[in-house]
Amino acid sequence: MYPLIRPLLSALPAEAAHRLGLGLLGTAERLRLMRLLCPPPPADPVELMGLRFANRVGLAAGLDKNGDYVDGLGALGFGFVELGTVTPRAQPGNPPPRLFRLSRARALINRMGFNNRGVAHLVGRAMRRRYVGVLGINIGKNAATPLQQAAGDYLHCLEAVYPLADYVAVNVSSPNTPGLRGLQGGPLDRLLRTLVARRDVLADQCERRVPLAVKIAPDLDKPSLDALADTLIERGIEAVIATNTTIDLSRVSGLPHSGEAGGLSGAPLTAPAAEICAALAERLRGVLPIIASGGLMSGADARARIAAGAALVQVYTGLIYRGPGLVAEIARALAAR
Repeated sequence: MYPLIRPLLSALPAEAAHRLGLGLLGTAERLRLMRLLCPPPPADPVELMGLRFANRVGLAAGLDKNGDYVDGLGALGFGFVELGTVTPRAQPGNPPPRLFRLSRARALINRMGFNNRGVAHLVGRAMRRRYVGVLGINIGKNAATPLQQAAGDYLHCLEAVYPLADYVAVNVSSPNTPGLRGLQGGPLDRLLRTLVARRDVLADQCERRVPLAVKIAPDLDKPSLDALADTLIERGIEAVIATNTTIDLSRVSGLPHSGEAGGLSGAPLTAPAAEICAALAERLRGVLPIIASGGLMSGADARARIAAGAALVQVYTGLIYRGPGLVAEIARALAAR
């Protein structure tokens, strides 16, 4: 059905199409029509971070920031769904327009700015979910919170989502919250010390240990990437998500909307995200798993990322351009490798 729906979505402004697409997906799930949208993926179970994934294909954060559509998205066959990024308090994000299609490049530029209804709303939605797969929740800081006080925002979110998340992703790499990427440098060790210490207390209180992952940018140079990898190992982080969107727009130069500020995702990110994945794998040497994200547009892309050292993959922009069938395509490609 997606080829029939896509022209309608493409005729709308990007953010309006995003809302409509999610609404249609939620309706289809409630009416039990999901088999008409996409084929079921093959079983390809894997155990990582102490969790069992039905397959290696996940939904990246950003598509469902508030947990409003987790059941519909989960019904597409994902092995795991990551909600967020969520912040302690609701915030509108950056003023629209803030999401742009670059269709010739199969890409998006976004400067959403962590628009979300706040962590209390997400927790309420996640508590009522029917989706039974692995649930990740991506956390960040409010735009108004000074960088020096960011740890308080992350702690607030960690404590709120801990009882219902299967893993928590720490977003320090969005280009759309001023200064946030500065947390990938020197402040990262202090932030992770704080979060791991609180996680360990929560693990005792809740009698379950929730893994922590860190989501990084694709724009790090090798010394910075090596230092970051060492910090993740030293702090006992359970996984790294590579990567977020890129601020390097050179690959789409000259295309409509290529001059818009924001993070670039989609096919132009395939090569740089794969390079980061391979460099990380070489540095980490299997000490912690890599969740590959960024530019995954086909089953072949996913197989290449697994070959480069990733253990799991996530999609977002590929889902927009390829439709729900991409989930099963990637799952089949990885199950057959």
